Amino acid sequence: MRSTLLALALGSALLAAAPSWALSGATPESGAPVLPELGVWQAHLEPGYWSAQLADPAAELADRRAIEAQNARLFDQDPTMYRLEQLADSMPGDQVRSLVERLASFPPEVERWDINGERVPEAVFDALRGQLALDAIGEQVPVRFGLVVQRADLRAMPTTQRMFSRPGDTDIDRLQESALFPGTPVAVVHANAGGDWLFVLSPRYAAWIEAGAVATGSREEVFGYTAASPHRIITGSVEHTVYTPEEPRVSGLQLDMGLKLPLELDLPPGPVNGQHPYTAHVLRMPVREPDGRLSFAPALLPTRADSSADYLPLTAGNIIDQGFKFLGERYGWGHAYGTRDCSGFVSEVYRSMGLQLPRNTSAQAVSPALEHWRFGEEHDRASRLAAVAKLQVGDLVYIPGHVMMVIGHVDGEPWVIHDIHGGSHLDDSGEPRSLMLNGVSVTPLAMRLGPDRDYLDRITSIVRPAGALPARPAAGH
Repeated sequence: MRSTLLALALGSALLAAAPSWALSGATPESGAPVLPELGVWQAHLEPGYWSAQLADPAAELADRRAIEAQNARLFDQDPTMYRLEQLADSMPGDQVRSLVERLASFPPEVERWDINGERVPEAVFDALRGQLALDAIGEQVPVRFGLVVQRADLRAMPTTQRMFSRPGDTDIDRLQESALFPGTPVAVVHANAGGDWLFVLSPRYAAWIEAGAVATGSREEVFGYTAASPHRIITGSVEHTVYTPEEPRVSGLQLDMGLKLPLELDLPPGPVNGQHPYTAHVLRMPVREPDGRLSFAPALLPTRADSSADYLPLTAGNIIDQGFKFLGERYGWGHAYGTRDCSGFVSEVYRSMGLQLPRNTSAQAVSPALEHWRFGEEHDRASRLAAVAKLQVGDLVYIPGHVMMVIGHVDGEPWVIHDIHGGSHLDDSGEPRSLMLNGVSVTPLAMRLGPDRDYLDRITSIVRPAGALPARPAAGH
């Protein structure tokens, strides 16, 4: 998630320096390159180009039982994940206070800038800290449960005010943590002084959310909803419920890849929200009553929308196809802009096949529940090259603050699809020049950070979510 400006280059770490045409695997007859700085041709932007490399794109990498066992390990072993259904009726106040303070801890020496390029005064932080209402947290905090009713941001502090590290750098909002989606269960453990923000635990993250995005109900209502069947899985990048003036609470809701939403089966014959439902799936969506209470309303998802009756099989072909559905979508730090960031991107690709991952790169890269190769200063160039040579479709490659997903090879060199914020390449003089990719992009893995450094030097971890990695390459000295 925590992506820094990333530098991309023509030079390959796996092959000797060569023109981009040679590295691309394409020929002049196939047209001009679409990104000549990196040797990317139009063919590389087609999922079929990569699926054609696979001996059997439809071969399952893990069946449903193995996926469910892996998800269980993740929730059992990873401290960033929360089994909400196992929470008691109250939590220790010290635990809640620690979660709230962790997100809101901005040292005095850290400066922040507003959308207009003006420095945020300390008085603003003092006011926000007052809104945390830490004095209202008792020794034990009652736990309420709820469902998210619309896509909503998760924030480090209870405010929509955006803050940035530098004047003019308005893409990376340092208060933006993540987002939650319709139907996501949450545990409500605190509220701000004004009562218009809630501090919640979701299955993958704890942060502030606007109160209007959550409807609270009983434990049985909330977890009965998440376990309900039959359901639809959203398999497109983003779909929407049908517009309806009759029930605006479920009109045009954004539904992101991998969401599992139950169907409404108990309806009288006739129109649904003023429309005959024969061309749609009727979803049972959570809605918020004026007093904040949870109830449910039917919503139409067009049958033309990209959805499935169950999770997609976990195959290399589906990993490629699902990843490419996001190609060109703008990068959204912490799921800002209604989009997603690097770790959100890979999470939602795998979520469409039923496999869960932690929220952030910092957790994904070290999760005790996932298969890893980890790399440090003790690993020399040869050991890193040995690991990269064994990469397969779907493997996740981590550098500090960023994750990339392997999609195949060109002339023996691994290529990746990733949601990248910045990007640059080296010009003919060896100087970095900005590309500002700022979206879901296809690039070679071996990308330079400078004349003498590339991504191989910065790899911290390789994860194979779909199965066991082969024997770990020995560390060099």
